[in-house]
Amino acid sequence: MSIIVDAKGLSCPQPVLMTLNKIKEIQKGEIIVRVDTDTSKENVSRAAKSQGWEIADVQEKDGGYQLTIKKD
Repeated sequence: MSIIVDAKGLSCPQPVLMTLNKIKEIQKGEIIVRVDTDTSKENVSRAAKSQGWEIADVQEKDGGYQLTIKKD
């Protein structure tokens, strides 16, 4: 089961901080992050990679983006 971080409507750095908090909390697995700007998408991707997580999927969805990040 995926964990969802819904950061739509929030501006940076909030989506990044929410994602990093969830990464620290679960350590590994899959997280779906929802954001609504290119900047948030790029910043969340960069932050996840810096923690050793893989960007498994990025989709345009509901006027924003849905990122799937994974770590085994």
